[in-house]
Amino acid sequence: MAFALVVAAGLVYRALAGRERAEPRWHTEPVTRGDLVASVTATGTVNPVKTVQVGTYVSGPIQAIDVDFNSPVTEGQRVAKIDPRPFQLRVRQAEAELANARAALVKSQADLAYKTANLARNRELLAQGIVAADAVDVLASGVRQARADVTLQEAQVQQAAAKLEEARVNLGYTDIVSPVDGVVVSRNVDVGQTVAASFQTPTLFVIAEDLTKMQVNANVSEADIGSVEAGQTATFSVDAYPERTFTGVVSQVRNSPLNVQNVITYDVVIDAGNGDLALRPGMTANVDIVTGRREGVLRVPAAALRFRPPAAEGEAVAAPGDTAVWRLAGGAPEPVIVTPGLSDDSYTEIRSDTLREGDAVIVGIERRADAAAAAQRPPGFAMGGGGGRRR
Repeated sequence: MAFALVVAAGLVYRALAGRERAEPRWHTEPVTRGDLVASVTATGTVNPVKTVQVGTYVSGPIQAIDVDFNSPVTEGQRVAKIDPRPFQLRVRQAEAELANARAALVKSQADLAYKTANLARNRELLAQGIVAADAVDVLASGVRQARADVTLQEAQVQQAAAKLEEARVNLGYTDIVSPVDGVVVSRNVDVGQTVAASFQTPTLFVIAEDLTKMQVNANVSEADIGSVEAGQTATFSVDAYPERTFTGVVSQVRNSPLNVQNVITYDVVIDAGNGDLALRPGMTANVDIVTGRREGVLRVPAAALRFRPPAAEGEAVAAPGDTAVWRLAGGAPEPVIVTPGLSDDSYTEIRSDTLREGDAVIVGIERRADAAAAAQRPPGFAMGGGGGRRR
């Protein structure tokens, strides 16, 4: 008799527990009106808007350095000097070669003048029958050769003059000057160091033209790049000022992809002011790019668009449309087809009129706790349906 009562109690418990499991507890949130701001997050690097790498055209040891890190410079100001003595010697050599060429030209011109006069005298003698015609022809040939020699020497003078100009230009390159007004960001040489410009121009200094205007080069993933465009507002922070927010504007979305371990990103350039010089080149920036903004729109929690109620077998019920939310009406869920709009991390805009402000939409489900079912178990009944030990 006692065993029969235990079995009957177990059957009653199982029926009650099954009913508890069959009656879900719906989690709902109301449909509200409010503002939405959609953004794309990325990381980037703070850089000057324009930097100039200052190198050297000539090789030699550094004789003097006139600036250091953070030094302000003006256009044309000397920043370093290469030992000029070898180049001064080349200028003197080129001057001597030019003087030699000019002297050779004078000699050729004198020879041409003599041969021209001699030809004229012999032509008069030929008219009197004193000299032979062949002698006159020889003299005429000599005049033509002398004239060609003069032309050759004139070219030699021009060539020597060009070499002298080249030597003077190279001597001028020993003074390394700043091409822009700006601030020295990097200095890569010291006095006494020899620089070689034979194959590749070495970078001696990096000069930022204007540090009051900076740009952030942000790496935006390919999944988010479609919503980013020039003119959008961006905010960013740097580790040096964790409580400060800087603002900027997207100025360029570059089409060149960056592939790092099969992860594709695109460079987005954000212009930002730096009037107080708080931002420094190379800082890491955590960027938020505002891709959309809506004010006072009808919105639902983002979880409502992902929710689907389970069927009896535990599988999700299919909604009668591509985009639907489930509204709680009379204690039971009903699907509502909606047209979503802008979305942020928490809410999604609803552009259709199928929902009203205040409607309760389902965002999740929680079955009744096992403890509630355990409270209804008969005394001495062990979970799993077995009876207690008989004494």
